Amino acid sequence: MESRLIAAGSGRVAVSYHAAAAEIPGLPLLVALHGGTYTSEYFSVAGGPSGSFLDIAGRNGFAVLTIDRPGYGESTLLAEEENTFARQAEILDSVIAEALDVWPAPGVVLVGHSIGGMISLEIAARHPHWPLLGVATSGNGARIPAGGAAEALGSLPLSGVVDLPVAERDGVMFGPAGSFTEAARNAAHSSYAPTPFIELVRAPVWAADRLSAVAAAVKVPVLTVLAAHDALWDSSAEARADYESRFTAPASAPVLRDTGHSIDHHLMGAALDLMQLGFAQECMALRGQAAPVA
Repeated sequence: MESRLIAAGSGRVAVSYHAAAAEIPGLPLLVALHGGTYTSEYFSVAGGPSGSFLDIAGRNGFAVLTIDRPGYGESTLLAEEENTFARQAEILDSVIAEALDVWPAPGVVLVGHSIGGMISLEIAARHPHWPLLGVATSGNGARIPAGGAAEALGSLPLSGVVDLPVAERDGVMFGPAGSFTEAARNAAHSSYAPTPFIELVRAPVWAADRLSAVAAAVKVPVLTVLAAHDALWDSSAEARADYESRFTAPASAPVLRDTGHSIDHHLMGAALDLMQLGFAQECMALRGQAAPVA
């Protein structure tokens, strides 16, 4: 793993490059964006015996760039009035461009969890100058349940950077008993982090305020996987069809059984990871088909 700080705006963003364990030429770089209350260590937590997202990606020939979003890890915290998902997308667009100068790749697929998924879509809607091939997200959608956990978190009388109780996070992030192991839940605690509370305020309203405009602007394929027992999002067939209908580019929103919001940290997490890797390969193939014949 190689890590560095990249200047962005008036601050800096921490990134780490994880080279593939298997050499398979022609695969895109996966750029992974974590959700709220996590650092990029989210992608290092193994939900089951197959390993973490980083383990599974590396074994299958994919290099991964993990990013600590603004306000997490060593990345500079944005002022509250500036800390919108669109602004984070603007910053990370330039960070990814600079990272590609250091670690070149034939293409990029964004992999985002929860708020990281929303920001991935915001980046795609900007039509970056680097070769974006697709967006694979989990834990975001078109609708939140009225009066559910997302609204409850966002309405807490808090401000600034907050460190939510571990038990409260576990109750939101994990699905029913038997869908995860205690070892995975304990390992996930190392990726929990203090959170700019403004993110938890803006996340529940993002779909209503921004999704339609963002989705209409995205020009690359989108895969968004929702958990069957997601405490923050409506994962019903109707809600997923609504989500898919917002996009003009190809978009699918399947549901993964026996999982809670942080799908990667469940026993079915490997299924999500393999779905995302297959999607990335398909995006690379589609790009090849679109290339002019010499």
